[in-house]
Amino acid sequence: MSDQTAGKPLTAVFSGVFDPVTDGHLDIIRRGAAIFSKLIVAVGTNPEKAELFSKSERVELIRELVRDIPNVEVRAYEGLTIDFVRSIGGGVIVKGIRDTVDLRYELQQANTNRLAGGVETLFLLTGDQYALTSSTLIKQVATMGGDVSSLVPPLVDQRIRQKLRGQGRPEGE
Repeated sequence: MSDQTAGKPLTAVFSGVFDPVTDGHLDIIRRGAAIFSKLIVAVGTNPEKAELFSKSERVELIRELVRDIPNVEVRAYEGLTIDFVRSIGGGVIVKGIRDTVDLRYELQQANTNRLAGGVETLFLLTGDQYALTSSTLIKQVATMGGDVSSLVPPLVDQRIRQKLRGQGRPEGE
């Protein structure tokens, strides 16, 4: 790892789509920021999923939510996560793990990133209260008119409601 002092990695990357950012994501961001000198939240895309928020909207939302954490930076990126991590001199990818399904998928990615790119992955287990939530589920519930206010920060809940009103969809009460 090029980014280290006395064996401690300085810069880590927490990558994801974050559409929308959830309380679970923010928990991983806070915990990752406590471990590393610098944590970059890398906002990417998944071409297989329809976006509720544009990438720039997601970056703006996350920046607003983490503005009180001085060692967290939020950036958009394109392409492979491993290429982004190497381009910023990062040494570690942080991943939140909700269950064994996440672990199985992320373990394969982590081994590939380590073997092909020399970048390690740190798995942080989510808290019980976040284990059953995902951005995809939150989008589905909100789009069908359900209340997601207990799953996302108030700012995100407000923006989801505004977005759905603008699209003529029902919104939860």
